[in-house]
Amino acid sequence: MERSSTPRRRAEEADSPSAVAEERAARQMRPSGYRISGLQGHVITELGRAIVSGRFAPGELLPREPELMAEFSASRPSLREALKVLAAKGLIEMRQKVGTRVRPRDLWNTFDSDVLGWHLGEEGTSPAQRDGMLRDLIELRQVIEPNAAQLAAGRATMEDLRRIRTALQAMEAATRDMASYARADVEFHMAVFTASHNVLLARFAHLVADFLRVSFSIQQEALNERDNRIEDDVAQHRLVFEAINSGEGESAARAMRNVILNGKNSLLAALD
Repeated sequence: MERSSTPRRRAEEADSPSAVAEERAARQMRPSGYRISGLQGHVITELGRAIVSGRFAPGELLPREPELMAEFSASRPSLREALKVLAAKGLIEMRQKVGTRVRPRDLWNTFDSDVLGWHLGEEGTSPAQRDGMLRDLIELRQVIEPNAAQLAAGRATMEDLRRIRTALQAMEAATRDMASYARADVEFHMAVFTASHNVLLARFAHLVADFLRVSFSIQQEALNERDNRIEDDVAQHRLVFEAINSGEGESAARAMRNVILNGKNSLLAALD
């Protein structure tokens, strides 16, 4: 059955670029559901980095409470609460009369925003760990995002289309500001996930948002340094929007796949 394109065409009249993407990001809660701050946050962060970096290897028992309290200048209640948070992230398991042990890596909550940050941060983790995680993300995106774009082409509402369009316009306006461009780029992809109207895909978008910000920032540095210009990246994202706006699912999937592959090449060039 032929679909009417009239409502979709109205998305072309969306408002000009604004701070919508930044305001939306500011309102979002941390995927971990925990606000890291103060001394307790310091203990969580430093101990989490130590585990992710391999200082405390999987299967290894952490030092006893008195040693950890001395190292982090923390009270026993603060330390215990910090350990509970790390246990909730899947990094450790606590057993009475045994101690606190680091869990195997495949049991970690890798999509937790803090665990992702500790993997991708320059402090503690090795370049090989960081690069490996970024490559894994690209592969995961290749599997999931084209299908999300295809679903969006058949399900996007007017509000969804406005959100994608606004993110695209923000990208167009920020080709000389890499920080702003990266934020708009993340917002574009999150908007496509939301437009799929699949609850799990929308949740996935929030889980990997921090991850995407890091990888996009690296990719865009490479785009500026090579012949593959940032304007070409904008043009490829525009094809994704146009396909979704026209209800062309296969074209949307193909365009999104090209966006990811282009980003993959830029990321690999930046990492090499």
